[in-house]
Amino acid sequence: MVQSDLRTYLPPSTELPDSDDIPVDNEDQNLIPNVLLFLLNFIWAKRQDWYFGIDMGIYHTTGVHPRVPVVPDGFLSLNVERRKDGQSRRSYVTWEENDIVPTLALEIVSWTPGGEYTEKLETYRKLGVLYYLIYNPNHWQRDGHQPFELYKLIDNTYQLQLGEPFWMPEVNLAIGRYQGAAGGIQQELLGWFDAQGKRYLTPEEKAERLAVRLRELGEDPDLL
Repeated sequence: MVQSDLRTYLPPSTELPDSDDIPVDNEDQNLIPNVLLFLLNFIWAKRQDWYFGIDMGIYHTTGVHPRVPVVPDGFLSLNVERRKDGQSRRSYVTWEENDIVPTLALEIVSWTPGGEYTEKLETYRKLGVLYYLIYNPNHWQRDGHQPFELYKLIDNTYQLQLGEPFWMPEVNLAIGRYQGAAGGIQQELLGWFDAQGKRYLTPEEKAERLAVRLRELGEDPDLL
């Protein structure tokens, strides 16, 4: 079946499950992508041409079957509608997104290995995802890799990139690790950085720094 004929039989998003229904086995697989999305909502508050999905099925025509999705822990697509036709997406269906594939895919390695360095890497390569980030803070020694590995698709091959935070000119952001707080708990997180390597702060962090500065100047921020 040629590609043009295949598209005639591709199912609409309303007929496709939104994920693979496999539960995550650690809370960071939900927490860290949500922190990245939360930050993007402020960094790109005036933009409507991007979408960040979390634990959502990506349906495509480069795998075993169009009805079999790949489900990254997080992914970023550019030059797409912030809300598809003004509504929330149930899944990300490439043939309903003008064949735009994610620019960045994120996998967080858990206690149970999930083929992040093998099968999923090959899936994202065939799909054409430009950047593939494998975050492995707890099991990197077990797996014989580094905790933070970012690959870029060059000449149809993923090549490991050096430097952190790593600048992605196509995204106009860098991504890297930092020590921060989520829900009042200090831990390592992933964040967005500018071209100079300065991390974008959350509104709460900005407010805390402003309060510290005001106290240094003899002002009580609680009275303002």
